[in-house]
Amino acid sequence: MASALVCAPLLPVLAQAPATSVHAPAQSARSVLPLADGWSFQYGVEGDGPVAPGFDDNGWERVSVPHSWNRIGEYALTRSGQHNQQGIGWYRRTVDSPAAAKGQRQYLDFAAVGKIADVWVNGVHIGQHKGAFARFRFDVTAQWRPGAANLIVVRADNSKPAVGSSTEDVIPLSGDFFLHGGIYREVSLVTADEVGIDLLDHGGPGVYARTSEVTEGQAFVEVVTRLRNNGSRPRRLTVVTRIADAAGAEVSSRSLVIPVKAGATAQAVPTLNVLKPHLWNGRADPYLYSVTAEVWDGKRLVDRVTQPLGIRTFRFDPNEGFFLNGQYLKLHGVSRHQDRPDKGWALTAADHAEDMAMIAEMGANTIRQAHYQHADQWTEEADRAGMVVWAELPYITTPSLRGGQGSPALWANAEEQLRELIRQDYNHPSIMMWSIGNEVDSAKGFGIKGDPPKPLALLQHLAKVAKEEDPKRPTTFADCCEDLGMMQTAGEQLAGTADLIGYNRYFGWYMPQPLKARPQLGAQMDRFHAKHPMLPISISEYGAGGATSQHSDNITAGFLNFMGRPQPEEFESFVHEENWPAIRERKFIFASWAWNMFDFASDLRDEGDSVDLNTKGLVTADRKIRKDAFYYYQAQWTDKPMIHLTGTRYAERAYPTMEVKAYSNAPRASLTVNGQALGEVACEDRICRWPDVALRAGPNEAVVSASTGPSDRATWTGPDAAKGLFVEAGDIAGHVVGGKRFGSDNFVTGGAPMLLNMGGFGGQRLGPPRQVQAQNPALYDYWREGNAFSYALPLPNGKWTVTIHTFEPRPATDPVTMTVTANGAVAVKALNVKEAAGGALKGISRSFPVRVKDGVLRLDFAGQGGRAVVAAIEVTK
Repeated sequence: MASALVCAPLLPVLAQAPATSVHAPAQSARSVLPLADGWSFQYGVEGDGPVAPGFDDNGWERVSVPHSWNRIGEYALTRSGQHNQQGIGWYRRTVDSPAAAKGQRQYLDFAAVGKIADVWVNGVHIGQHKGAFARFRFDVTAQWRPGAANLIVVRADNSKPAVGSSTEDVIPLSGDFFLHGGIYREVSLVTADEVGIDLLDHGGPGVYARTSEVTEGQAFVEVVTRLRNNGSRPRRLTVVTRIADAAGAEVSSRSLVIPVKAGATAQAVPTLNVLKPHLWNGRADPYLYSVTAEVWDGKRLVDRVTQPLGIRTFRFDPNEGFFLNGQYLKLHGVSRHQDRPDKGWALTAADHAEDMAMIAEMGANTIRQAHYQHADQWTEEADRAGMVVWAELPYITTPSLRGGQGSPALWANAEEQLRELIRQDYNHPSIMMWSIGNEVDSAKGFGIKGDPPKPLALLQHLAKVAKEEDPKRPTTFADCCEDLGMMQTAGEQLAGTADLIGYNRYFGWYMPQPLKARPQLGAQMDRFHAKHPMLPISISEYGAGGATSQHSDNITAGFLNFMGRPQPEEFESFVHEENWPAIRERKFIFASWAWNMFDFASDLRDEGDSVDLNTKGLVTADRKIRKDAFYYYQAQWTDKPMIHLTGTRYAERAYPTMEVKAYSNAPRASLTVNGQALGEVACEDRICRWPDVALRAGPNEAVVSASTGPSDRATWTGPDAAKGLFVEAGDIAGHVVGGKRFGSDNFVTGGAPMLLNMGGFGGQRLGPPRQVQAQNPALYDYWREGNAFSYALPLPNGKWTVTIHTFEPRPATDPVTMTVTANGAVAVKALNVKEAAGGALKGISRSFPVRVKDGVLRLDFAGQGGRAVVAAIEVTK
């Protein structure tokens, strides 16, 4: 048996004062003044004019923070406005400062600014912070005027990284998400005593608690409190550390006397004992204690900080998976980005709470915070919800835009951002692993020129830094490219750099043969496990795009344009239906995170039914629509009785028959359509299916009922079968073209779907876009071709006219010459398509009469010495 990675070692014995506290709890001398309102903002001002106290900003926009100047991502086919600016935005605000007592100091606290922040107070440059995601503070005492008006000026810079740019050495340098600009999290003025808990500790709280030995009878908690003396004389400070239960009752306390020299720092490190600890036990029981450190200078309270505390143990085993408090737990959940279309990154506490509630509703028990440090409110939500969290550093794609291992400046920035992440999130019991990177060898996939950069050295350095900061939590990273021949890399072996690994693998989406996703994923993960037998393995990303306004009648028949349009919602569901069972049945996969919980902003994307959005979310970016795949996981991961009809947004149906499908955690379900019972079926693997359900013309009322009680309903409008049938050959989704509703490719055997233009990632394309000359060019975006293939179309008996749309897609190949037979009789003989159309990429049509006798029209297409090509089929009276 391979050894497990255990994350709750014993503590050394520490000298400490008696357990009895000499001080009663009291209010802190520290005060916090929120600075939300009263800001003036302007984007694109050149020079440093706005820093001057006399600068006229009367024409600027009046805003409140959190604020971002970016609003990107929409459900449209073209961008409606220019809200994707990347550059410099200026903020100005005058603060009428409260008076301060002698010896007090002032700090400006920024929860985050994207991406580089320069701060001035009363015309004096205070400092610069590089990094878009972490909290930072500046001591502004020397420039601050207590009891008077003070001018704060902030220059925020989210310039796109490029060689020679201001952000060239600030991670991330690239990535499939948009980096928003602005003061997008809270700002406050902190007034504190000249001695107390260190406010300049990489933006951290200055108080850090770690659980060590845990038994049923007791738990030991080591609490580090970092102290700073900004005064002119040495002090002997008393640090009182208390642990309180969820009701606020004290359960343990210790006092230590710590000498601190003038202008120096020190720390108190007591160990506290909690009897009969109530464990933080994930989703089942996320019980939270709190730990409070008070700093006393004699009988005067000078500072007080409270942090969350969850007492738990956890371990990762390369064969057996993840264990929380000694019990096996299969981790299954989602990744989450922090943007919304109408707010950018400027989210509120209510936004974070809504996101967490939806994730919990779906039944997840783990969250990957992609690809950067998330807001304090978000991680607090995770603590309370009992989620196991993967927290991540934004070392993404590449260490350099110039090749090589990255500059010293970038290394220093990556190290600082990692220290900020760990210090600031250290006390959250939900966080159980620190990710030091994501897809760090994918530079070529993002169009970065030259030889592939070498990311390993920086990854190794960051792994060491993480252990310096937190020796007990494991490190991890997300891999894109191991054994993946389609991505050019420097060939460095990254697996094993961190304690754990996550694989980003999109079987069913980016990989060949998407309909074989389940066996492909399983086989690949088995190979990784055999290759790295001592390494705990997870799947950090998997999924597919899903457009809620694009739909398929048969996801197995059409061409999947995974970088373009369409991306039907039904295919996204299929990919998850295939991937999750392969994950579930492998115990060694300790966790999986579906990509992504919400559609999110990426200006590299132009796909599905959106622009500037990655559509792989299980919920739309505006949080208004839970996609069908959301309910697939709710059926898989929850026990509360539920049932959900899929395909309800595909209300106007193209064909008179359909498969009805529902997700349910019930063993059986029954269906009625228009009041007629269509039977009860077993919900195999929590999917209930009724194939070949006939629809009448007009509205069809469907009700599905689970054997455990709940029901769901839908209304589908069936076509008038007497008016014919319209098939868009090769296309995975249907469309309305020329006023006619064409269904996706269906009722077909043989041949292969093809497409005219493959979508491009980040503007990269395989070639210039092509268009067929035809009355309705959209009919020719996809087609079916092959030496021989056939359609069996359901139609009422009678006389019909069939129209075949075809074209020559390849000018340089042998011409398409094909014969079409209808119900065994030749209807079109040896048609040379290129010759008849007058050239390639020119659409032509051929029509012929048929008679249907048994409710099915069979059309056979055969190439004459080559291929047959069909773009669309119309059958009309």
